[in-house]
Amino acid sequence: MLVARLQGSARPAMAQNYLWQAICGTGTMMRAWMQYSSLLLSGLLVLAGCVPAVRFRAATTPPPAASSSLALSTGQTMRGVASYYHDAFDGQLTASGEPFNQNRLTAAHPSLPFGTIVKVTNLQNQRSVVVRINDRGPFVSGRILDLSRAAAEQLGMIGTGLAQVEITIVTLPQ
Repeated sequence: MLVARLQGSARPAMAQNYLWQAICGTGTMMRAWMQYSSLLLSGLLVLAGCVPAVRFRAATTPPPAASSSLALSTGQTMRGVASYYHDAFDGQLTASGEPFNQNRLTAAHPSLPFGTIVKVTNLQNQRSVVVRINDRGPFVSGRILDLSRAAAEQLGMIGTGLAQVEITIVTLPQ
């Protein structure tokens, strides 16, 4: 019936009015809906104004520098799970800017400075290798080091892909 009214209507405004009434109901319902909507919107705006503003205060002491927060020293050790890079990363740039070479003894660590030399020991077979940190990672929860394939081979972890390791800082960059 609504379609017949719309098609037979000579006045387009009246057709729009019928369509609007079919969607929203009569004029009384439409006014009630608009009043309810405006009250709801006003209430939300008032509540938004009641939210406490974030206040920034000047720090009394400057935050510590990134390097001093770790207090690194030679001989310091860390333990955790190490993995090694997939061959597909060979030739891609590392975070330090040098191209990754799977045949060099390098590694990625989340926070050690680039150029740090570390000794990595596989705790399952006691094999060790000395590597240079030249990248950031690993980006998998629970891992502390990503090794190049050459380093992983020396540690005997190619078959498993992961190993429990101990990292000892040998030299920090100047």
